[in-house]
Parts: sequence; structure tokens; C-alpha cells
Amino acid sequence: MLLDTMKAAVLNDYGQALELEEVRLDPPRPGEVQVRIGATGVCHSDYHVIKGEWKYGLPMILGHEAAGVVETVGEGVGGVKPGDHAVISFRPACGVCRLCAMGRSVLCEGPGDRFKMHDGTARVHRDGQDLLVLARVGSFAEQVVVPAEQVIPIRDDVPMDVLALIGCAVTTGVGAVVNAAKVEPGSTVAVIGCGGVGLNVIQGAALVNASRIVAVDLLDNKLEYARQFGATDTVNGSAGDAVEQVRALTGGGVDYAFEVIGNGKTVEQAIQMTRVAGTACIVGMAPQGSTSSFDPLLFVNKETKLIGTWYGSARPRIDFPRMIELTMAGKLKVNELISRRYSLDQINEGFECLGRGEVARGVIVF
Repeated sequence: MLLDTMKAAVLNDYGQALELEEVRLDPPRPGEVQVRIGATGVCHSDYHVIKGEWKYGLPMILGHEAAGVVETVGEGVGGVKPGDHAVISFRPACGVCRLCAMGRSVLCEGPGDRFKMHDGTARVHRDGQDLLVLARVGSFAEQVVVPAEQVIPIRDDVPMDVLALIGCAVTTGVGAVVNAAKVEPGSTVAVIGCGGVGLNVIQGAALVNASRIVAVDLLDNKLEYARQFGATDTVNGSAGDAVEQVRALTGGGVDYAFEVIGNGKTVEQAIQMTRVAGTACIVGMAPQGSTSSFDPLLFVNKETKLIGTWYGSARPRIDFPRMIELTMAGKLKVNELISRRYSLDQINEGFECLGRGEVARGVIVF
């Protein structure tokens, strides 16, 4: 059902709760698609914006990890039609820039403003004022209008809450292992941070048959989640030096260490946890302005590799369907990631639980 007005959770000021408001949604223009949201994840990236650790402009509708049903398509749109179930990618892909041509579409250099449509205009308004939307999505709303290339049609027999997590947490975590670090079977792995994305790094490592998977966190409940998703060992960083604990468990360090918090200190720990010729992979999204440091001589002597990955270095049109097939085959646990489900008017409760570390992943279901 097409909407002129809809409910959306709006961030009006940093450090404040989201406010549920009535807003106006314009229909899609050429090259755009309108999607009725079925479910959207409560992700730490949105929380960074709420807390003011990332500042882009206000007022804004957050939400980027989402799935729904296509309502209507704009002129010139092919490959997706009304009624299709779809996962929304929070990255566009112009298809013609250097990085798209290299097959690295999540790093697309083509489009401009990340908080409006490609033509620089807004589709959501409040009392005549344009509202920004995070990542051209803004899924903390009943419906969205997004660029067509961000709408990935998929099979229609998968629950919406499961599909939503394919749109960010699953693809980011599993992709970090498979696409970015290219972890080899039999390798040893450490994962620092066992939230929603970290748990997917863990199950990505299990998927490729890593021999040892050491989960590192400060909360015992997160470490228990980690074991359920494939960790062979757990380390509580509050019980002693996490680096020394990992090195003791693995006989001198791991082949691959993943930092999934976004913290300068834990990036340093990931580097220190690697064995000679190991790889440290930064997955966590740090607050703007964060810094980290390392001993360059030690780095060179060990021939350590330090890499970063955004969105699991994914190709959404290829990787989303693959993640869904792996999930339906029982090789990835996605439904099990969902600790709590909320309605849109419970969204602030969802972020409070996230901030306290009480959940693996919370999902808003419409």
C-alpha cells in the first residue's frame, strides 16, 4: 500500500532519544524504488550517530539494515518489480566507476550525498522540511524510497527479520572472513568483540573450517553467545591481559585476528595477537577522530598484514543470495542471532539494550 504519510523514528539531536513522528514520503522518481519495510536491525552503526560519535547532519532518519516488499518502482527500473521481497543494501553501485569495475561495488565512488537521493533531493519531509536518511535508506520508518541498485530481490520464503540481518551484520561479519581476510581452512582465528557482527565473524570462521576460533570480550553473556556460533575458546579481557591469554591458548598467536569493536586499543591488541606472518583485520567502525598505534619495527619483523574491510568487502547482488542459501541450508545461524524483537515504538528500548550489551542482535519488526 502506497503511503503519502508514515511513521518514522527521527533523530533531532545527538545524545537524545529518537522521536516517533508522522512524516511525508514522496513517490519514487526515475531509477528509484519504494519498499515497505518488513524488519530492520538495531545496529551499532546507528548508535554511533545517536550518541554523536558520528556527526553527519540533522534531523535524520536512521536505519540501514533492512528488508521489505517492493511497493512500486520508478521509471526506467528493471530487475525488480512490485511484490518482490528484497534485502536493502546500504551502499549504492553506479556500475561504471573504477571500483565498481574492479568488482568492489561497496566502495563505489560514483554517487554524491550519502543522505539524499542521487539527484541531491530528499524524499522524506516533515512540515515542509527535508529530512536526511542514513545511507540513502532510513529504514526506521514504515516505508523507504531508495536508489534501485540498493534493492536486491531475493526468494520470498525467508522471514523478514532474518533477511534484515543479511543486509548488514551477516554480510559484514562473514564477508570479513571470506572476502577480505580469505581465511584458510585449518587456520587459527581470534575475534575481538562478540556483538552482532562479531558473532558473524565467528560463524564465518567456522564456515571455512578454521581449527581454533578464540572469542574475546568483556561480558560473559557475549562469550556464551560466541560458543553457540562456533567459538572453540573464549577469553574474558577483564580477567587478565587478553593478548597474553590468546597467545597462550594458541601457542604464540593466531593466523588471523579480527577487531570488531572500533576501538584504538583493541586494534593494537589484534595486531599483537597475530603470529609471525599473521593478518589483523579491522571490521569495527570506530568513532570519528579515533586513532591507534603500533610498533613499526615489530610490525615489519613479523611481516604482519593489517587490512580493513567495509561491509564485508561484499558484492551485494552476489553475496546476499549466497548468505540466504547458506542460512536456509542450516550452515549459517541467523534466526538464532535475534535476541529480541521490537515494534517501531520500542526503538529506544532496543538501543538501550544494545548499549548495555544485553543482546546479540535486536530487530524491529513491522
